[in-house]
Amino acid sequence: MLIVFTIFAGRLLELQAFRGDALAAAALDQRTTTVKVLADRGDVLDARGVPLAMTVESRHITVDQTLVTDPLATAQAIASVLGTPAGPLVERLTGDRRFAYVVKDITPEQWRVIDELGLTGIYSERTLKRIYPSGDVAANVVGFVGSEGAGLAGIEYALDDQLAGTDGLRTFERASGVAIPGSATVVEEPVPGSPVQLTIDRDIQYVAQRALANEVMATGAESGSIVVMDPRTGDILALAAVPTFDPNDPGAANEANLGNRAITDVFEPGSTAKVMTVAAVIEEGGADANTMFKIPPTLDRGGKTFHDATEHGGYNWDLATILSQSSNIGTILAAETIPEATYFSYVERFGIGRPSGVGLPGESPGYLPPMDDWSATTFPTLAFGQGFSVNAIQMADVFATIANDGVRMPARIVVDSASPAPQGERVVSERTARTVREMLERVVAAGGTAPMAGIPGYRVGGKTGTAQVIDPECGCYNGETIGSFIGMAPIEAPELVVAVTIVKPKVTQMGGELAGPVFREVMTYALQAQRVAPVTPDPR
Repeated sequence: MLIVFTIFAGRLLELQAFRGDALAAAALDQRTTTVKVLADRGDVLDARGVPLAMTVESRHITVDQTLVTDPLATAQAIASVLGTPAGPLVERLTGDRRFAYVVKDITPEQWRVIDELGLTGIYSERTLKRIYPSGDVAANVVGFVGSEGAGLAGIEYALDDQLAGTDGLRTFERASGVAIPGSATVVEEPVPGSPVQLTIDRDIQYVAQRALANEVMATGAESGSIVVMDPRTGDILALAAVPTFDPNDPGAANEANLGNRAITDVFEPGSTAKVMTVAAVIEEGGADANTMFKIPPTLDRGGKTFHDATEHGGYNWDLATILSQSSNIGTILAAETIPEATYFSYVERFGIGRPSGVGLPGESPGYLPPMDDWSATTFPTLAFGQGFSVNAIQMADVFATIANDGVRMPARIVVDSASPAPQGERVVSERTARTVREMLERVVAAGGTAPMAGIPGYRVGGKTGTAQVIDPECGCYNGETIGSFIGMAPIEAPELVVAVTIVKPKVTQMGGELAGPVFREVMTYALQAQRVAPVTPDPR
């Protein structure tokens, strides 16, 4: 007994006197864990401060399976609160694991009800969840986050560093998968992400998406886009693409719908591009709105015969009529009053062939052929809107330049109050811009190509476009079309530009018939939402 006692005493002396600190540290290390404390992701807000994306608290239900005595009863209790089947939960509650997930991403309210049931072995883990309160409204602009909380598309991706913040750390002792009450913690506080405010107006965006979706469905079109812009600032008030998706459940969407067609898809603009040609001709003194041109039935240039949309005899038209009737031949003849290089410089200054500057991921700048690559037919083809490609924002920006008295403002979709106001670039004179606007007003008048785009009480101007679609496999036109209408109001001092594009409709209609009614619906609402007063009748 003395020998045994001596052995015990020696062992006790070794453990307490010589190895006590080391063993205590090892025991503490075994039950101590360090976890990440998630930083709140910054909200994405619309122009009026309405959240389009926000982060809310969420809960994961966890379990110590060794403490659950009746998995079926426990599963049924949880399922009754969540409104889900109990069957899948039974398996997650059964076993000998000290820590396992039962259900992820439930609301704090649901967890409170479950917690009050006093279920043995059932715990919760706090987490954060990204939600999009307006559903698919502006989804292609805002984007979405992945399962790890990182931005994967849209603003969520482009400004992920600003939105994400910095996660913190928390160290604590635990038993059975949960923190031991009163155990020491070391916290490195998380730094929340910064909010991002967009120029998008949620209400205008909603109306634009609804009008666009209705037209795409009615015409059997493949897709469509709308840009609503304030020409005075370059702010984009709505940027809609159809089909779209619900960012709350991006996994259920067609992958092709997750991007933003208004910047990723490029197309030949067709007749809407004639605005650039007419503006350049007037600015350079090649012609004015009243200059007469003889319009033959066809026009041969570089071994190719050019036609108008409909066959006709000879016309004597002034430049304003050429634009309102959208004559390809007349536009070519007008373009030939100025040098080719001069025309090319104007197209570049209007922003064609370079990114719009909105900063959204995946933008295609389109294509403008350099003059060294021009053939004998390139100049006349470019003049009426073929032979180069653009995205929807670029073409909206062209009309915004005319609306803003000839000054091109950089398009923007994010409000940056810390930076100085963007400086515009003058493309044409105020006089030229006003002249072109008055010519565009004739397009929506009786006898123009888009009277259906007119809005009672407002002076409206715009231009139709019916462009042919190029088959990438053969590099030739395949018979499909893209219809568009881009307009502005009020003509005397434009405050809004709306650009509508309908891609590959299954009905045979011109751009004004397709896009004009959509323009009218969206512009009417936007004018009212922005409190733009109608024209005051002349008391005389």
